[in-house]
Amino acid sequence: MFPYRLLLRHLSRHPAAPSPSPSFLLPHRTFAFSSAEEAAAERRRRKRRLRIEPPLHALRRDPSAPPPPRDPNAPRLPDSTSALVGPRLSLHNRVQSLIRAFDLDAASVVARHSTFSRTRPTVFTCNAIIASMYRAKRYEDAIALFQFFFNQSNIVPNVVSYNNLINTHCDMGNVDKGLEVYRHIVENAPFSPSSVTYRHLTKGLVDTGRIDDALELLKEMLGKGHGADSLVFNNLIKGFLELGNLQKAEELFDELKGRCLVYDGVVNATFMEWYFKQGRDMEALESYSSLLNRKFRMVPATSNVLLEVLLKYGQMKEAWDMFERMLDDHTPPTFQAVNSDTFNLMVNNCFKEGKIEEALTTFRKVGTKSTCRPFVMDVAGYNNMIVRYCEHGMLVEGYSIFQELMSKSLSPDVTSYRALIEGYLKAERFEDAVIMFHKMVDANLWVVASFGNKVFEELIKNQMTADCARILTNMSKKDHKPDPSCYEVVLKGLCNEKALDEASGLIELMVKHGIGFTPSLRETLTTSFGEAGRREEIDRQLNALQWGYVPRYPPQGASLRT
Repeated sequence: MFPYRLLLRHLSRHPAAPSPSPSFLLPHRTFAFSSAEEAAAERRRRKRRLRIEPPLHALRRDPSAPPPPRDPNAPRLPDSTSALVGPRLSLHNRVQSLIRAFDLDAASVVARHSTFSRTRPTVFTCNAIIASMYRAKRYEDAIALFQFFFNQSNIVPNVVSYNNLINTHCDMGNVDKGLEVYRHIVENAPFSPSSVTYRHLTKGLVDTGRIDDALELLKEMLGKGHGADSLVFNNLIKGFLELGNLQKAEELFDELKGRCLVYDGVVNATFMEWYFKQGRDMEALESYSSLLNRKFRMVPATSNVLLEVLLKYGQMKEAWDMFERMLDDHTPPTFQAVNSDTFNLMVNNCFKEGKIEEALTTFRKVGTKSTCRPFVMDVAGYNNMIVRYCEHGMLVEGYSIFQELMSKSLSPDVTSYRALIEGYLKAERFEDAVIMFHKMVDANLWVVASFGNKVFEELIKNQMTADCARILTNMSKKDHKPDPSCYEVVLKGLCNEKALDEASGLIELMVKHGIGFTPSLRETLTTSFGEAGRREEIDRQLNALQWGYVPRYPPQGASLRT
């Protein structure tokens, strides 16, 4: 007991210090976050990012070892999708909006000028404008843009870039140049050619009568370990069928079925079309039945090709049966069996046969097969109905579809408005055309110079120049400013009608936005205002700009190869 007494005596002479606040037991936290929950969320985010993108030292066996020196001769890699953010994404969207408005020259100028700015385009932006040039059959411009972006501007191309170039060369008949690009990929690129590369090359070789070279390329593709691509085989099968060599085509088809448990039904469509052309309808339908017996779940890209062949050769019962079958198979989100192109094929066939009511009934079949498997029609499907109605002069019905499109929380695009505007002009309903044009401008859509000038010229012929001036004024307030040529067309119309006050307002807009005057426009304005005794006024306005006319965008069809 004695030690305990000593301890008590010691504690009485030396009392313990007051205990600190219990907060010392809490973990130390900085004030970088407003709450502990926010800090925990940040830690989870960092851990998740490290799992997705581990640091380079984590990939080395010895984390303490210094990183290896970078090889200056190592090939640079193309942009990944993570580069398409911020200002570069905004640039990409702007170029895409110009492409969708069919203003390829302006899209090219915007993309090319951005290479000299801080916001350089990604490879995806470059590919988009090159592919749009190819689709417009402006092959020289597509090749020139590839040269500018990837050889002059030091942007690293990816396999899609090379595929666009190969496809362009092949469509121009320069298959050997396409093969040179292919060899360059094999020898120098940090990636391998894709199946799309072989599709373009084999199609180009077959189209130029070099089917033996295409066959060798197919063997090379298989020898390099690539999978048996159905569309590559299809190119060769189609080539042999066109040569009348049915036996070789069937041998290739058997080889494809031996290599793939599931193949693309486009191959059957190729056989069907060849049989139909030969007048062997029974064998064509047998090929079609053999495909159905395999019970493949076909994606719309395949099913639409089969539908197109059946409709083209008058097999209406089989086509409608297949359409109904596709609607039954459509079980989103598990499987998508139809798209807007599917409906467009059937609707267009109805319009072609003059069955207008049946076309609308077909369009309304969206989502009627089952309440749990609806297909949500997109803008392209609505646009097709609007265009077809306008082609047949049924503008009331076309506008009704347009209103339905807007009621579905979808945004009409350039095609939607252009179809109705052109339909109204054709029907001489000019006031309706003006109203629709104002709606198009209010939607902040890009008005291509060729389309805008065409509408303005038609309205000016019908004494509606003042309405054109109001449209231009409205356009100048939007993000997408009118092309300088639009001002010239409208100003000349106003001068011819002696509407100089409206012309003066447009001139002020041109000066405000830094748009110069062509010599032709300057002469017209000087003459018209001079005859009205307002020469001093026009001289003051014209001299407000100290530089000459510099077009904001190149004229339509201008060469981009300089």
